[in-house]
Amino acid sequence: MLSATVTRSLSIRRANERGFSLIELLIVIAIILIILAIAVPQMNNVRQNAQEMAAVAQIRTIQQAETQYYSQFGDYATALTQLGPPAGNGATEGPAAAGLIPQSLASGSNSGYNFTVSTGPTGFTVVAVPKVYKSTGRRTFYSDSSGVIRQNWGQDPATAQSPEIK
Repeated sequence: MLSATVTRSLSIRRANERGFSLIELLIVIAIILIILAIAVPQMNNVRQNAQEMAAVAQIRTIQQAETQYYSQFGDYATALTQLGPPAGNGATEGPAAAGLIPQSLASGSNSGYNFTVSTGPTGFTVVAVPKVYKSTGRRTFYSDSSGVIRQNWGQDPATAQSPEIK
């Protein structure tokens, strides 16, 4: 009889010790939340840096395409669609659609940035601004036919007077 009572009390004690207490679970959740509070802003900064570098690479692509376009057609493209692929299956490449950049960039929006091209008497300019400032990027970019890429740390578009990216 005594051994049955001891066995029963041991089994009750083990049943009570199987799970975690509420305090232990709250401590684990608090630690996870602290780690997330530190990691998420860093992850956003890394993503913004990646999108900014992708925008700079896209500007270089547009610069090369403008140079090719000029050598083929004797003038700079006035819109990104002129540098992009022709629309439709049977369309051929020409001044209206030279096929020098991918359609995703020819649409004017890529890698979290909006791109615009314009021409002037001395060449072309490319401006890239974030779709959502401080979410997809913290900088704006500018380049022209000189090939120099300039940046502005802020919401205002970069200009020819903005500092050069080095």
